[in-house]
Amino acid sequence: MNKRSDYLKAVAKEWPGASVYYREDWDCDYFEIEKKGFCMLGTNNQGELVMTVKGPPEENDVLREQYSDVVPGYYANKTHWNSFKLENSSFTDEQLASFLKQSYTLVLSKLPKKMQEKYQ
Repeated sequence: MNKRSDYLKAVAKEWPGASVYYREDWDCDYFEIEKKGFCMLGTNNQGELVMTVKGPPEENDVLREQYSDVVPGYYANKTHWNSFKLENSSFTDEQLASFLKQSYTLVLSKLPKKMQEKYQ
């Protein structure tokens, strides 16, 4: 991959309960907590490196309108997921990591309360 994707994987691995591994059947790096995915990092059908993360639907729409490098989630529910094209991104690594963290937090918040408590 590249330095940016290495950075994002390293950051996510530090979060409680998060795991990152290569998922061969989807040909991407897959980020999950309690077997629930919060990010896919791989290439789209144009060969561009993309990070697909969950976000609040209203914020997702605003990001897509304002940034050409943010598109509806690649192979994901277009309402809840955005894909960030990473190669010529208008976002810094830290900003991308904050979108990744938001996705982690949203997925964590949907887990049963007992599971959530393990990570607080």
